[in-house]
Amino acid sequence: MTETIAGPSIEDFERAREIVSAVARRTPMESSRHLAGRLGVPVHLKCENLQRTGSYKLRGAYHRISALTPEERERGVVAASAGNHAQGVAYAARELGIRATIFMPVGVALPKLEATKSYGADVVLAGDSIGETLQAAADFAEQTGAVIIPPYDHIDVIAGQGSLGLEILEQVPDAATIVVAIGGGGLAAGIASAAKQRAAQLGRSIRVVGVQAENAAPYVASLAAGERREVPVVPTIADGIAVYRPGELNFEIVRDAVDEIVTVSEDDIARALLVLLERAKLVVEPAGAVSVAALLTGKVPADGPIVAVLSGGNIDPLLMQRVISHGLAASGRYLTVRLGLPDRPGQLVRVAGLLADTHANVVEVLHTRHGRGLQISEVEIDISVETRGPEHRAEVVEVLRRAGYDPVVLDD
Repeated sequence: MTETIAGPSIEDFERAREIVSAVARRTPMESSRHLAGRLGVPVHLKCENLQRTGSYKLRGAYHRISALTPEERERGVVAASAGNHAQGVAYAARELGIRATIFMPVGVALPKLEATKSYGADVVLAGDSIGETLQAAADFAEQTGAVIIPPYDHIDVIAGQGSLGLEILEQVPDAATIVVAIGGGGLAAGIASAAKQRAAQLGRSIRVVGVQAENAAPYVASLAAGERREVPVVPTIADGIAVYRPGELNFEIVRDAVDEIVTVSEDDIARALLVLLERAKLVVEPAGAVSVAALLTGKVPADGPIVAVLSGGNIDPLLMQRVISHGLAASGRYLTVRLGLPDRPGQLVRVAGLLADTHANVVEVLHTRHGRGLQISEVEIDISVETRGPEHRAEVVEVLRRAGYDPVVLDD
């Protein structure tokens, strides 16, 4: 007998998986020896970053659009998104032969814009914020009759995302814990409901842990209050899960089926992305890496085997460059200091010698005579070096201090 869980039934999830399989590939499940070594239990990575369109969003979008009536299909579909949902809807609509119009913010990253266009959607740039973009899409739907495809707050979308939960348990039948990102809640609601119901059929239980960015954690506040609450969203690199309020259907299912929700910082996310690049050779967007961030910070009980869902891999190359630099700094492997020096020959050579003695590798040097507050006889340098970790980083700063300099560590 299956456990009673809010949301779609296990039969609904099974039907959704069959429908979604027409377009969604069965993504790899990779074992991570690095994470297993750190946690002491088997850890697997569910690579939805390798899904078509680069994220799990295709599953929910295709399932929702496939359920439209012939009359609704004739009217076309519309969505508002800055990235993954846009691409999922565009691809799904193309495969089903339905006209799609996607509204995106004016400042959307070029790779996401071009990818959405490449799937055949009509893309309209509207609004400087996603709120304005959502309103533009709603106005378009009212004027044209196009059907709005929501990113998470719809039963068909939740069922489509839940196909991933069934897939996880087929690939790791003995999984004890699933760790998944939570934005609006479509993915977490679908995975938790499907996995819990399937585990109950098998006569066992499974733990589901949700992860939000500290800068955008409406579920934490809402669950504490017992009702959906709106929270201010501070800018976060995990923009794919940056929402200000949980979805209505999603909140009920998450409250019932997700065992715990934890938060991770910007530094935690950057470190996780770097670990995935270096150790797993996987390109993952910040929102897709929060599950691994939670594991690295020890916020998830080591009840294994653990499956960490890598929910997406659509990252703008320029953002990746910044996040990698931030991740290196957060891991103590990169340091930039500002030094004031007398404006005379040999000073830069002296500093370089001190750094060489610590075995820190100089990456970049910026030299100016025009810094604010500098005297005519002074210069200022910003010098960036590679370091081997927090202890080595602290050693470099201390060596410069002992040599009579006043190094200012710049924000990473």
